[in-house]
Amino acid sequence: MVQTLAAGRPGNAGREEKKVAVHGAATVRFEHRHGETRLATLYHHDPLRVLMPAPRRGDLPVAVLATTSGGMVGGDRMDIALSAGPGAKALVTTQAAEKVYRSTGEDCRIDTAVSVEDGAWLEWMPQEAIVFEGARLRRLTKLDLSGDGRAVAGEMLVFGRAAFGETVTRGLIRDAWEVARDGRLIWADALHLEDDIAEALAHPAGFGGAGACATLLHAAAGAGRHLEAVRALAERVEGARVGATAFEGLLVVRILGGDARAVRRAYAAIWSGLRAEAAGLPTRLPRLWEV
Repeated sequence: MVQTLAAGRPGNAGREEKKVAVHGAATVRFEHRHGETRLATLYHHDPLRVLMPAPRRGDLPVAVLATTSGGMVGGDRMDIALSAGPGAKALVTTQAAEKVYRSTGEDCRIDTAVSVEDGAWLEWMPQEAIVFEGARLRRLTKLDLSGDGRAVAGEMLVFGRAAFGETVTRGLIRDAWEVARDGRLIWADALHLEDDIAEALAHPAGFGGAGACATLLHAAAGAGRHLEAVRALAERVEGARVGATAFEGLLVVRILGGDARAVRRAYAAIWSGLRAEAAGLPTRLPRLWEV
């Protein structure tokens, strides 16, 4: 099933006050049928679109989310639902970085629900979200696993546009996670920055001057077995600090760095190594990550 509903979106980043808030949505479901993973459900509502590029040889089916509006402003909302049925294996990413523009008051929201059923493997690894000065972002990612379903999921934040000399000093950034297995919450986490964001980003006990951060999760019954492999990957990372821990069938990796490109490289390197270590998949990533 493919269904698209159009929504008008005039203007650009410098004209956010003249825009009408939009509510984009995307639903993607993969199922294992006739010996292979197939796309079972596809729905998208502007300004979200779902593309289905051909995967690299020997790799998983890939779905790519694209935001056609050019970014998000106050009042905008995106709802994303991703799922893998029993035995299905797939990867979902985004076409480009998500831009979150300045708001004069309203929050923008990105809510992502990831469901991984028994025996399935699903990767949700979007590209970075660039938070502009004065932006107001609330993002929630819910990961729901059942049986021995396994997932790799991540999110990355970039604080301002370094190329323009911009840093984030004010606004709202709330980035939250909830992970449940068989209906039981096993981990919840939230980053909340508001008002004087500059102080938190600069403080040595906070972000220590970081320009970007990332969180990467591996949820599986045996996730802890891969902790030392991930730490070995982290030792080879340059330009970013990486920490990893494991508990309750969950492996959590944090990445922090002054340069957003270094954080992105570390994020991609650990993701590619982890998918090979945990699932025997190729270390190469989708072509979009090579740009």
